[in-house]
Amino acid sequence: MLEAQNITGSRSEQLLFRDLNFQALPREIIYVRGPNGAGKTTLLRMLCGLVRPDSGTIFWDGVPIADCESEYHRALAYIGHDNGIKGDMTALENLQFFHRIYCAHSRPSPTQALERLDTSNLAHIPCRYLSAGQKRRVAMARLLILNARLWLLDEPFSGLDESARHIVSDLVAEHLGSDGLCIATSHQPLDYEQFGAKEINLGMAS
Repeated sequence: MLEAQNITGSRSEQLLFRDLNFQALPREIIYVRGPNGAGKTTLLRMLCGLVRPDSGTIFWDGVPIADCESEYHRALAYIGHDNGIKGDMTALENLQFFHRIYCAHSRPSPTQALERLDTSNLAHIPCRYLSAGQKRRVAMARLLILNARLWLLDEPFSGLDESARHIVSDLVAEHLGSDGLCIATSHQPLDYEQFGAKEINLGMAS
């Protein structure tokens, strides 16, 4: 379980949200909504430990994430706006890198992950030459090879065509169906009501 207690966040001295509280349980997805600049990305970066809240505490299975960093980082997968892939490496090499460092022996292979995202034809192309949508597919393929209970996804459908959106939507549903948790920002309409969907609505704080 992921829990936030009274967390407050700001950016460049601008208060974004104050005393935010929520829980994410297995088989649940939480949508983070709000206008541009409301703090959606900042909140996700807090949840994955890249930035600290101004106040409040984030817990993983009842323990503050600052006290279980190694365990927590192994349990989460974060896909941000920049995709986290290396432009001078091919799509396959990017996934092989994550496959090795996470020792994901029991997960789908990098080749199988690319197949699932319908990107096998991109396997040996350096990622700098891929379109924005193709890079996003490669980034999403990374989710398949990480044994992560918690997915933090910042606009996961950004740049994707309709076919890819369906593939990613199915991946999220399978993750939730396997007792996973997901917190996502999205401007796309999502339908995961069977998984206890919740919303966090952020507005510009004053």
